[in-house]
Amino acid sequence: MKTPTGSKIKAQVWVVENGKKRFRQDHLTTEEPLEIRLVPQNKTVAVTMRTPGADFELAAGFLYSEGIISCREDIRRISYCVDELIDGEQRYNIVNVELRQGLILDLQPLERHFYTNSACGVCGKASLEALRLRGCPVIPHGPVVTPEIIYSLPDKLRSAQGIFTATGGLHAAAVFDTQAKLLNLQEDIGRHNALDKLIGSALLADELPLNNHIVMVSGRSSFEILQKSTAAGVPIVCSVSAPSSLAVSVAQEFGITLIGFLRGQRFNIYSGVERISIG
Repeated sequence: MKTPTGSKIKAQVWVVENGKKRFRQDHLTTEEPLEIRLVPQNKTVAVTMRTPGADFELAAGFLYSEGIISCREDIRRISYCVDELIDGEQRYNIVNVELRQGLILDLQPLERHFYTNSACGVCGKASLEALRLRGCPVIPHGPVVTPEIIYSLPDKLRSAQGIFTATGGLHAAAVFDTQAKLLNLQEDIGRHNALDKLIGSALLADELPLNNHIVMVSGRSSFEILQKSTAAGVPIVCSVSAPSSLAVSVAQEFGITLIGFLRGQRFNIYSGVERISIG
């Protein structure tokens, strides 16, 4: 029987340094498609390029953050597809999600995934309106944390990134408590997938909403990152790079403290400054 592909593979590379070349073994981040399928409807709702690992959490987090499900009880079972035509072999690039009987599905929010890869322009603004129509609540007031708590997050995220250390090619999303204790970290070649894995893990453990937690992502904060954080009830979102304009709009509308350019002893606050205790 086939087994799931690992998160990294070996490769042979030439290293050129100081005008000389040498041959050595390296590791590459695995990138493979994952099809998320609803059963018994037998309907594919998304195909995403991801790093294998935490596939069930990725599927659960994706369905939750996109508003297809609203709680853990909406999911009856998650499993890999079994191909009856090939000796019942499991297909690890297809995840079947069986939803509870009687759940009324609205798949319209997923339509944008079939014609855009990043939120911008008209489609991004339409997605912001969709968040309003979903009735996502404004994040409650609090918690309040010190700048020192925020300063400490990047090093803790990097030190916990096992696959990134080996490959240098993965994004990460991590959830911390308000004392900067790392509670969970997920890696993926796509930062959106990493956050879906994180949210899916919390969903399956009945730990949502994340109203008293901090989420940090590698790279930048896009509309997608803030949309998913809003759905999960995250009050503070941090990243090492700049947010997009739509990300700031979502943060301002839904009461999220959005922090960018978090590097060393410096960061920018784009929304929700009242959650950072300064002076």
